[in-house]
Amino acid sequence: MRKKILVIRFSAMGDVALSAPVISSVLKQHPTLEIVFLSRQLFKPFFEEHDRLTFIGADLNGKHKGVLGLKKLQTELIKTHKFDAVVDLHDVLRTKILRFYFKTHGIRCHSINKGRREKKGLINGSIPFKKLKHTTQRYLDVFKKANVTSTINDGPWVYPLVSDSSNALLKENNCQIKNNSWIGIAPFAAHPSKEWPIEKMKHVVSALIDAGKSVFLFGGGHDEVKKLETIKKEFSKSILVAGQLKLDEQLSLISRLDLMIAMDSSNMHLATIVGTPVVSIWGPTHHYLGFGPLNNEHNIIEISKEKLPCRPCSIFGKLKSKKHKLCAQKAMELISVEMVLAKITAVSDAV
Repeated sequence: MRKKILVIRFSAMGDVALSAPVISSVLKQHPTLEIVFLSRQLFKPFFEEHDRLTFIGADLNGKHKGVLGLKKLQTELIKTHKFDAVVDLHDVLRTKILRFYFKTHGIRCHSINKGRREKKGLINGSIPFKKLKHTTQRYLDVFKKANVTSTINDGPWVYPLVSDSSNALLKENNCQIKNNSWIGIAPFAAHPSKEWPIEKMKHVVSALIDAGKSVFLFGGGHDEVKKLETIKKEFSKSILVAGQLKLDEQLSLISRLDLMIAMDSSNMHLATIVGTPVVSIWGPTHHYLGFGPLNNEHNIIEISKEKLPCRPCSIFGKLKSKKHKLCAQKAMELISVEMVLAKITAVSDAV
């Protein structure tokens, strides 16, 4: 008997990306299940290749904005789909309102337990320092509430189509033929506290280019593009990706890299879901909080809690107190260029 579930996750990019392995695994393990995934249109490339999956992009800044807009969205959904359950992977005000509307139609709704108390306890030291559930497991737990029990399959979980735009970028930079290692560098994160000093990253770019590697610079937003343009001017052989490709085109290129170097950021997760090894640099946050790179936690670079007991000082990297800002700065400054290059070499040799 076919079963249809509405799954909701509107943001942020990394969190939506982490739902891709879950959706892929659930569909493969439950061949009679249909999923309708509700998110922002931007994130459609994470889900395009799956059977029995319908992606719906909500217009949250337009016709689906506000309480009345969400009611309109819910009405549109129940007109075209008969849902057996709603799985809310977000649990924010918007999704709570949607759940209320669906419940009035007798549809069972299940929401994520984000483990906020545990995460805060790990930060303030009120619970023993231990590894908490990964976000993907928390997503699976919500499906379990809807009587859909699954585990995460081996990746990759997203198979991007070859992109004409990414091919054109490669041709423009004389990279049509892959005769060396391609390494991506994504030096930015949602919060500055999670970014390794850019001057140190320049030393890494220089060393990789000197070693004959092709270095691709990833980022998003006007300020990040400007900073990367400066690096591009300093290292003419580097390849500027930021600001030139759409999300699906970036995924296509990332899937062809030999390695991605990233912060605790969405680019870290983009690399993991397409099966590209990733070296990630962590400062004030910690992968024990459940946001680590799938299958790549052994490639994390960080200062141990023994050397810097104040870590982690934030769940997401948004710091307010001077004490935590100084801790975050120290956490990043203690990570040397040599540490990063050594990890890159170790991972490259293992691939």
